[in-house]
Amino acid sequence: MSDIDAGDRVALACPACSPREDTVHEVLKPGGDVTVRCTDCSHVHKTTIESTPSVEKRVIVSQEGESFSTHLETDPEEHVEVGDEFIVDTPEAILQVRVTGIELLETDSRVESAVMDEVESVWTRAVDNVGVNVTLHPKDGSRDDTRSLKVNVPGDYEFTVGDTESFGDNEFTITGIFVRDDAEGYRFDKFDERGDMVYAKDIKRIYGTDETTSAWSAW
Repeated sequence: MSDIDAGDRVALACPACSPREDTVHEVLKPGGDVTVRCTDCSHVHKTTIESTPSVEKRVIVSQEGESFSTHLETDPEEHVEVGDEFIVDTPEAILQVRVTGIELLETDSRVESAVMDEVESVWTRAVDNVGVNVTLHPKDGSRDDTRSLKVNVPGDYEFTVGDTESFGDNEFTITGIFVRDDAEGYRFDKFDERGDMVYAKDIKRIYGTDETTSAWSAW
């Protein structure tokens, strides 16, 4: 990090709410001991930020079917790979994103991992708030009247096989969850055992039994 100014946002551990993981901090007063404020809990503290060389890289963010471009200032020697998550500060919002692809300089080739100095663009999708696709079947098991919907939830929302969820006028019991290709830490790409849990940001699609009374009132 270099040329720290008041109003800049930096990723730092917060001694009050997140001592082990970085959160976004706003620089209140630059200098040798920088005064910063955590944007999660508003705790103000002093810290030393090492001045290091940096490079600016293009980041393409996909969110709900739309894409936009922003930039990230980073250490040229930092390693990035598909599945990594980090925070980007855009004019619209501060977003947590997950890397879905890495495009190299000059060759335009896509790779799974690289050193930032070799990167042209980092392709990502927003994971702090996500839309989850749900396919529902009627209680009688018929496939003819299947319907689909999308529910919008925080990325760390937990969906569990066997649980009944309610969103607005829709209610359903989860029977299966398919996991996204870029999700890590899961043994399988599909879960259908009661108690299996998947975070919303890792879900490709949920299958369930429709419990919405009005949906199947004809029966």
